[in-house]
Amino acid sequence: MKFIVSSTYLLKQLQILGGVINNSNTLPILDNFLFNLDGSKLVVSASDLETTMSSSLNVESDSKGSIAIPARLLLDTLKTFPEQPLTFVVEENNTIEISSNHGKYALAYADGNEFPNAVSLEDPSQTVIVGDVLATAISKTIFAAGNDDLRPVMSGVFFQFSTEGLTFVATDAHKLVKYTREDVKASQVAEFIMPKKPLNLLKSILAGSEDSVTIEYNDSNAKFTFENSELICRLIDGKYPNYEAVIPKENPNRLTIARNQFLNSVRRVSIFSNKTTHQIRLKIAGAELNISAEDIDYSNKAEERLTCDYQGDDMQIGFNSRFLTEMLNNLGSDEVQLEMSLPNRAGILTPIDGLDEGEQITMLVMPVMLNS
Repeated sequence: MKFIVSSTYLLKQLQILGGVINNSNTLPILDNFLFNLDGSKLVVSASDLETTMSSSLNVESDSKGSIAIPARLLLDTLKTFPEQPLTFVVEENNTIEISSNHGKYALAYADGNEFPNAVSLEDPSQTVIVGDVLATAISKTIFAAGNDDLRPVMSGVFFQFSTEGLTFVATDAHKLVKYTREDVKASQVAEFIMPKKPLNLLKSILAGSEDSVTIEYNDSNAKFTFENSELICRLIDGKYPNYEAVIPKENPNRLTIARNQFLNSVRRVSIFSNKTTHQIRLKIAGAELNISAEDIDYSNKAEERLTCDYQGDDMQIGFNSRFLTEMLNNLGSDEVQLEMSLPNRAGILTPIDGLDEGEQITMLVMPVMLNS
C-alpha cells in the first residue's frame, strides 16, 4: 500500500476529523484515523462510536489497503511540514513510512479491520439544506442546550422538520431558543434530537458554506453528507418536552431597545451582582429602563438608566444576567424586543431586524424571584 498526497491538503482534512476523537477512549483503536485506500481515492475516518465522520481525498496511487494510524502522532507531525508532497508506504514490519523532502518518519499502525464500522441507515427520510443555513441554525440554538446528564433529551438540539418549514429548539429549563426556517421545507414530518458534539463539528465546518447538505435520518441515527465528507451520529433517545406549552402567548408589555446598548449595560451592571445568582433587576416605567444589581454580602451595587420604547404597565422583573447576556450575544440584530406579561412569567426576546426572509427566532428566558 503506497500513496502520495499534499501535506497541507491532508492536514486540513485530518484536523476536521480530529474533532471527533475523544481524549480518552475505551477502545484503543479509536485513537487512530482509519485510512481506506482504493486507487486514487483515499477515505479517512474517525469515530468515538457515537459519531463517525469520514472524508474522501484524491491521492496519487494505484494500490488498495486499509490501516489505522495513530491520530495524535500523525497530526503533530503534519503540522510541522511546509506545503510539499508526502509519500506514505506500508512496510513489512507493521509500520508506515512517511517520506518528505527532508526525511523519513515511521509510525506503527494497526489493522484497519479492527476499526468499528459506521452504521448504515435503514430506510431513512431525507432533507436537503444549504450548509450555512444549517450552521446558523445550530449556532443560534446550541448555546441554550442543557448539560444535565439526568435529562439527556435536553442536552441536545431538537430538529423538527415538516412540509411547512424546519424548526430547531434547544432548552435547559432556564432559557429556550426556537429557530425556524420557512424557506426550507422537508418532504415529510420528522422529529429527532441531535447531540451537541456532532453539531459543534458541523457548525465549524459548514459556516459560510453555500454547498448543499443532505440530511438522512431514521429513529436512531442521522447522516449528514456534504462535499467530500459524511458524518453519521447516534441520536439522543427520548421524547422532547412540549416546548410550545412554556412559551407564553399573551405578552402585553413590550420593550424595544438597541441591542448593543442593552447588552453592554447588562454586562457592566452584572459585574456588581451576586456571584451565585447573577441576578439583575429591570425596572421599566414610561420610556425609561432602569437596570440594577446588588451584592448585599459585599455591599456592591450598580444601576444604569437607558431610554427605550415601552408599551405596557410599569413593572419590575429579575433575570439571571448570564442567560440574558448569552441571548443578546447570539442575536445579530440592531434592535431587540423583550415581551413580558408578569414578573413570574418568562420574558420573550426577539430580534426586530437583521433576519433573512423566512427566518424567525424566539428566545425565552425564565425570570428569577426578586428579593423586594
